[in-house]
Amino acid sequence: MRLLIVEDDGVAAEVLAKGLREQAYAVDVAADGRAALDRALMYEYDLIVLDVMLPEIDGLEVCRRIRKRGRAVPIIMLTARTGIEERVEGLDAGADDYLPKPFHFSELVARIRALLRRGPVLGPSVQRVADLSIDTRTRRVERNGLPIELTTKEYTLLAYLARRRDQVVTRTDISEHVWDERFDPMSNVIDVYVQRLRRKVDDGHTKRLIHTRRGAGYVLSAKGDETRE
Repeated sequence: MRLLIVEDDGVAAEVLAKGLREQAYAVDVAADGRAALDRALMYEYDLIVLDVMLPEIDGLEVCRRIRKRGRAVPIIMLTARTGIEERVEGLDAGADDYLPKPFHFSELVARIRALLRRGPVLGPSVQRVADLSIDTRTRRVERNGLPIELTTKEYTLLAYLARRRDQVVTRTDISEHVWDERFDPMSNVIDVYVQRLRRKVDDGHTKRLIHTRRGAGYVLSAKGDETRE
């Protein structure tokens, strides 16, 4: 999943970004409200962590403008202002959640997971495709009860495919939700990671779960046959 962190304190932003990348998220960072708004309207983020006190445009106004443009991206508002009026103001501006500073990083991660599970409907913390299970809380992946060891990026890619199970996912979809703005669209890195996942998830099993749809993309599904490129 790809997140946008909006925080004008450079050290705090990098600490948050580093911690969230270690939790298998792709992360972009914006240091002011105008940059945040530009990024939020340019890219399709899965979630935004938005500080209230920002230069250029404050976080409340950024949130309002995102909602006015029809973007339904989940937004967690961060602020050192802890009064009930400030919380109400943030939620009324369109935020989905509100976390006062200082906060524990583990609580922020739990709130991010909770919002990402919602989607159109509340999703389970354990995703299952045939005998493959993906626990989004512990990042434990098993097939037929046996653990599969994945790198952080391999896990992120598999979790995204599981979130879109039975749907064809294009390379553009993958680049926008699994990688951050530093991704090189001319590289073959997505194909490389898909092949790595195939070896770890499918090798040794009669039923293949990761399929290629030639000219379209990839799909994680227990249905149908795959067409390899």
